[in-house]
Amino acid sequence: MIPANKPRTCSFRLRHTVIVGFDLQRIMEKKAATDVFSQWALKGKDAGMERGHAASVNAMLELALPNVKSDFSAIDLGCGNGWVTRLLTELGASHSEGVDGAIEMIKKARETDDAHKYSHGTLPEWNPGRKFDLVHTMEFLYYLEDPVKMITKIHDEWLEEGGVLIAGVDHYLEHVDSLTWPEYVGVHMTTMSIEEWKNAVESAGFSDVQIHQVAAKEDFPGTLVMMGRVSHQ
Repeated sequence: MIPANKPRTCSFRLRHTVIVGFDLQRIMEKKAATDVFSQWALKGKDAGMERGHAASVNAMLELALPNVKSDFSAIDLGCGNGWVTRLLTELGASHSEGVDGAIEMIKKARETDDAHKYSHGTLPEWNPGRKFDLVHTMEFLYYLEDPVKMITKIHDEWLEEGGVLIAGVDHYLEHVDSLTWPEYVGVHMTTMSIEEWKNAVESAGFSDVQIHQVAAKEDFPGTLVMMGRVSHQ
């Protein structure tokens, strides 16, 4: 019998890997990702996220911006403290805004910058009320139960004709080290392969779909980037 003051542990097989000794209570009691990120904002971890994602975001925007008009409108989906929203304006956006489900991230974005619109919204239910030439999202989609539904909604409701989606994820099947993140962080993450992410963008209706891995390092296969264009012609 396990003493009441000790956590229960278990062994289980996940994607053909035996994982031993995880805290059973931690596995069963998943936290909302928005709550985790709000706590990170309060602890100042958003600055580290910005530094950690900068190389990938810069590479993503180098891919995306040549494919949008010069006075483009943009929204950063999962904007955190708003750093990409502000960067998009610096890079020529005539209108740039951000949305995030973590209220403390949005509070920090608003405290830092009153020149842009930052919305707090639960996704995928939240709607921006307008369309954009560019939707950028970094490290957001896999926190959803159904990322494919969100990608389809972006195509159908968020982007102008000819508009571009550029989306980056670091948690994907081929990035083996990332497969332990759901248990380590204690939140839901939808794990998909590179091919599954490509199929998701194509099935949503995007054309000219491109797949890239950017900012790779010796111990990191790179951020998986999906890019596609809305074209009804």
